[in-house]
Amino acid sequence: MANLRLGLVHTPITPFKADRKIDFGLFESVVAFHLKNGAEGLAIQMHTGESVSLSDAEQRQILEFTVRQVKGRVPVIAHTSDAGTQIAADRARYAQDTGAAAVIATTPYYWTPPPAMIVEHFARIGSAVTIPFYVFHTPDELAATKLSADLVLKLIDRLPNFAGLVDSSHQWQFMIDSISAAWRVRPDFQLISGTEYMVSAGTIGASAMFSPLAAVAPKLVRNLYDICRTEKYFDARKPQENVAALRQAVKRAGGIEALKGAMRAMGRDCGDTRPPLDKLEAKRFEKLAAELAAMPFLRDEPRGW
Repeated sequence: MANLRLGLVHTPITPFKADRKIDFGLFESVVAFHLKNGAEGLAIQMHTGESVSLSDAEQRQILEFTVRQVKGRVPVIAHTSDAGTQIAADRARYAQDTGAAAVIATTPYYWTPPPAMIVEHFARIGSAVTIPFYVFHTPDELAATKLSADLVLKLIDRLPNFAGLVDSSHQWQFMIDSISAAWRVRPDFQLISGTEYMVSAGTIGASAMFSPLAAVAPKLVRNLYDICRTEKYFDARKPQENVAALRQAVKRAGGIEALKGAMRAMGRDCGDTRPPLDKLEAKRFEKLAAELAAMPFLRDEPRGW
């Protein structure tokens, strides 16, 4: 397995035109913005990027476009999840052939297979490639299927390229049990925070972070991550509180449509979300924009591209 240690990974949105087609001209600006503002890696076609609303052909186009634009400056991590194991494995192979540095997958969409088949699902995806493979634990979005420390150990036994767990559950006991067990058999296994709550994740052992909010406040996210990497968690308290306030403001306004609304309020309009996600109507946007304008820690953040 190629040596890869993830750091601060940004998770870009997918911009759409008025006709809901991908706006690749604007996506070029999105990628350039992240590269210019602290991204140490890009995780492409994550749920933030509306992955489940993209066709297989569109996902491939976005990955190809990103790899060409990044030109090896940071690792590109390709999200390859699907309801079907073989579909996800095929996507992983294509990602590797396209130049992705790693692949990531979550539990199957829609289906709720038993634990043995979850292991098999991940094992087939991971074994389809030789680049690092990461498991994305996001029970808030896929609540029916549970991961466990025992499952993590079984995957380590099956997959030499199983490189880490990206966790957005905030289930600290699961994280502690998983990383403690993993490190006993694979010392370089990474725990990665799937959200910007880096203080608590870092104290458990997380050494990297996936950040959707870097599209809104990259300086704030970068500062939080840098402090946590030095394990000065008391010093990280204020930026963590600010990140939490920003995250809650976006969450109150909605989901991905609110994240895009927050970007628009910062001068980076990327269009609306695709159906069946609802667009952010004017009243919700105005309220969100007013909340962001009242946050003093956003005053030094970049405006526009």
